[in-house]
This record gives sequence, C-alpha cells and structure tokens, in this order.
Amino acid sequence: MIPAGGRTLAETSEEELLATIFATLPTRDEVMIGVGDDTALLRVPTGSVLVTTDSMVLGRDWLDAWSSGHEVGHKVVVQNLADIAAMGGTSTGVVVSLIAGRDTTIEWCRALNEGIADACRAENVAVLGGDLSSAPDGVRMVSITALGELRDVPAVRRDGARVGDVVAVSDLLGRSDAGLRLLQRGDVDHAPELVDFHRRPVARLAAGPQAARAGATSMMDVSDGLVRDGRRIATASGVRLDLDSALLRPLVNHLIALGEDAWSCVLTGGEEHTLLATFPRGKVPDDWYPIGEVVEGGDVTLDGRAQQGGGWDHFAG
Repeated sequence: MIPAGGRTLAETSEEELLATIFATLPTRDEVMIGVGDDTALLRVPTGSVLVTTDSMVLGRDWLDAWSSGHEVGHKVVVQNLADIAAMGGTSTGVVVSLIAGRDTTIEWCRALNEGIADACRAENVAVLGGDLSSAPDGVRMVSITALGELRDVPAVRRDGARVGDVVAVSDLLGRSDAGLRLLQRGDVDHAPELVDFHRRPVARLAAGPQAARAGATSMMDVSDGLVRDGRRIATASGVRLDLDSALLRPLVNHLIALGEDAWSCVLTGGEEHTLLATFPRGKVPDDWYPIGEVVEGGDVTLDGRAQQGGGWDHFAG
C-alpha cells in the first residue's frame, strides 16, 4: 500500500524532510528540550528510567502491499510501548530512526510520521527526536527507542513467578497471527477485523501498571507467541507454566473464522502485545483472563503436555 508516484527522497533534502516531520510531532510537559537539538532533555520525576527498543524491516516485518506507512508507524510504536507496560511502566517518550532508500516516496515518509505521531498522541507519549539515514534502494527500516517510568509501582520482571501462582493474560490472543494468515491466503474479507488488528495492533497499556499494583510476580508482553514467551518466564523463574485448554477455549472461540488454525494462532501467534503475567491466587484483576497455573518443573505445558517450538524466531530457517 505504498502510494504510487510522487517525489522520492532522492528529490528532496534531509532538512526539508525533517522540517515536515518535526511540525506534527506530539510533546508533553516533561520535555524540556525536544526535537531540533543534538539530544532531547526529558524531566524524570521518579528519578528512574525504563528503556526499550525495537525495529521493523521492510520485507521481514511488513510488506508495502499489505501495510501503509501509517500502519507501520502505528505498529512500531505499539510494540515498544507494550514492552514498557510489561515492566509495570508508563511510557513518556520515544526516539525514532528511519533508514530508507532514495527511492522511498516523501508521501510514504509523511504517512509513517503520521502513524507514529497518532499512536504516541493517543497514549500521551512525546516524540523526542531521532535519526535519518540513507540506504540502498529498496531498503527501509524503522526503529524506535521508548522511554518510560515506574509510577508508585515496582518493576515486574520475568523471573518472579512462583509455584501456585495463576497465569493470566490482559486481553485476547492470536488476532495478529490470524490476520496475517488471512493476508497470506488473500482472504482479507473473511474476517476484516483480524486483518486490521495485524496491521494496527492495539495493546491495553494501562494493564501493565494495573498488574504491578495487583502484585504480579512476573510479566512480559506476547510479541513472539504465548508458548515461546511463556517459556521465557518459565526459564527465568525456574518453574513450569501449565496452560489450561478449558480456560483458553474462549480465546480460541474468538478466532472461529480461522477454523482448525485457531489453536495455533492462540498458542504461537506473535505481534499480539497482550500482557502475560503470573499473580498470587486471588490477585488476578477482574478484567484479565486466567489461563493456567504455575507448577514445579520447567517449560510450558498445555494440560500437562509439553509444547514444542512455536512463535517467531528472527534467524530460524
């Protein structure tokens, strides 16, 4: 969905492009010096900073035939802000880098900028600045570094899950993977809401601080699949996460449009950015979905059966 025609980066200057971008970026009161200087200056009332970064690469993380520049900008913001939320944090600002071939159109860059700005504005997050660099024609990469704070809550790590805890997720699962499968099949009209979710994922970011206040013992966002990311918590905590198929069934039923693939989407689908956490029994927030329990052992199981592989691996054959 890259706009046809129009001026390209080869026909403009870096200063002209940056002037267009800077004019539309959101800010917030904590930003003492924003875009336009060598570095930004951000007031941090709590005295501690959360930092995370993530990137998207054309041909690996999106295709122009499926996603617009606006959708790419939205997605790369959400996946970073979800990482801040997964620590119990609240995002305050982002720094953006764009590396693009000279054949990239100005219109695509504007759409990307609008997607980033809109996603940040919706969460009251400032765009603090970034970097712009050229690349061979056909190459495009967008990278974001997000900053955040812990506001009267402790950091929730991956290594605190304890035997007897309840495993829960903050929202539905499998929607992004389901949308991707429909795009791959060329069947975008079958369940357009799932295709839209893949292009523009929505993360319930407030659930991160909510979980921290409720006493979550471990947490992370589901970016590489429930089984793969659950294994990361299990490994870090020295426990086993035993998922319950009966508890997962409502999440699977939500993907009825995928038929027999629905279970795979829920268990292994990535780019979801739903939060996965463990809680002491009786402490799971009412709007979370309990999906299993923490038991002795290691790895991730479903009704006691080992689950192999699953999820996205950047370098797997």
